[in-house]
Amino acid sequence: MPQPKADPPRLLIVFYSRSGSVETLAVTAAETARASGATVRLRRAREVVDHDTMAKVEGWAESATRQNALYEAPTHEDAEWADAILFGTPCYFGAMATELKAFLDRLGPQWKRGALAGKVGGAFATASWPHGGSEVVTLSLYAPMAHLGMVILPTGYTDAAMLEAGSPYGASSIVGAENRDPRPEDLDAIRHQSRRTVAIARALVAAGEMPSRRD
Repeated sequence: MPQPKADPPRLLIVFYSRSGSVETLAVTAAETARASGATVRLRRAREVVDHDTMAKVEGWAESATRQNALYEAPTHEDAEWADAILFGTPCYFGAMATELKAFLDRLGPQWKRGALAGKVGGAFATASWPHGGSEVVTLSLYAPMAHLGMVILPTGYTDAAMLEAGSPYGASSIVGAENRDPRPEDLDAIRHQSRRTVAIARALVAAGEMPSRRD
């Protein structure tokens, strides 16, 4: 007798991007996850400053307007719906973007209820320069995931792509002061991370170990 088809794993990608480099990694991760059979929600964290402040930085307001028209803001419901969450951020002075941190800081009710415990979590980042903080900021995202009880999934060197780009902690891209597009090698790294995340989430769902699927 044929077995019922398992529900596809659910992946939430929450990112913040000012220039578009992190956006490119996030979109690539989403496309790869969908090709791997996952249901994906792609969300952009929102600015925490007003339009006048953004207008002081060339292109910021225009980029925010464009991206916010394309991607919904992340919600508590998104986080609880997901089996796995990937967080993407640029590196600002060795730290994640304030906009992404603001979303994480609003997950207090989920932390209190243990609503995200057992979900798969990972991170990816961009930085302007080699040794510019991409590994530090990726590791900094492990801390809130640990407090939320998530199953933190590093990339390791589990694919040849990770020997060419990124780090064992997560995919990354060095974009320079001019905010270059991620290299093909960087896109290969985020594709591997996305596939790996979906595969582990699928296995946990199939094993009945995913809290988001329990009544």
